[in-house]
Amino acid sequence: MHFDLHRFRVPTSKKLSLSRFDPADTAPFDTRDDARKLLAKSVRHLYALTELLAAQSRYSVLFIFQAMDGAGKDSAVKHVMRGLDPKVTQVFAFKAPSAEELKHDFMWRCMKSLPERGRIGIFNRSYYEDVLVPQVNPDVLNGHVEEGKVEELMQQRFDDIRRIERYLTRNGTVIRKIFLNVSKAEQRRRFILRLDDPEKRWKFSVNDLNTRLKWKHFMAAYETVMRATTTEYAPWYVVPADNKWFTHLVVARIAIDALESLHLDAPQLSRKDLRMLQQARRRLRA
Repeated sequence: MHFDLHRFRVPTSKKLSLSRFDPADTAPFDTRDDARKLLAKSVRHLYALTELLAAQSRYSVLFIFQAMDGAGKDSAVKHVMRGLDPKVTQVFAFKAPSAEELKHDFMWRCMKSLPERGRIGIFNRSYYEDVLVPQVNPDVLNGHVEEGKVEELMQQRFDDIRRIERYLTRNGTVIRKIFLNVSKAEQRRRFILRLDDPEKRWKFSVNDLNTRLKWKHFMAAYETVMRATTTEYAPWYVVPADNKWFTHLVVARIAIDALESLHLDAPQLSRKDLRMLQQARRRLRA
């Protein structure tokens, strides 16, 4: 069955409204069972592609996940991990910056965690927090910017992000940025489930409720950020997150699309290497 990723990709036309993306979208599938075969096939294909990425050791891939609390970032990352060779995968979760990190530029802590050639990096949150949160809560800047200059600072950071992502792309890093688009109603349902489950209560924070109260402000901030930083070389995808089984499928297909764009193939061995392999084969058969 044809699976179109284009409808999830944020256009570079500077026009973006999250309201046109349905968090409950599952087309062309009606149920989890309908998508099961494609998901299993995608996971197998993804694993094979990661092995080729490692074998070539020419490119790296970076997946950035951003979302509101309860959207299923951890679940999506776990799913991607299941379809990737663990030997070539690195996962970093970025929480509130530490005192040391605040003494550096806003991208420092993420830049030192970039994947090396032949490896895949997954950022659970990222430097995008530093252009999302200040739009809603300017106080997090801790007086590092003059009053009334927050918007100017954000525009400067957008420019920095576009340039750095362009630099990384030119140096062999494929970047895909994924916003898990959960509805406010579904987030509420998941929060209640957490509170009712003794084994999941630890995941809940009062700050989650404070953020929820500013839902419209955060949605506006996400629109601004994605509009300013989606590019042909480092696009944003708005992935429906109300149905986790569909979220996992879309994320897997985005990962496959990113790896297939590299036209990966097994490395070609030199004549010298082939002779060494022939000698090894004869020794093993002796």
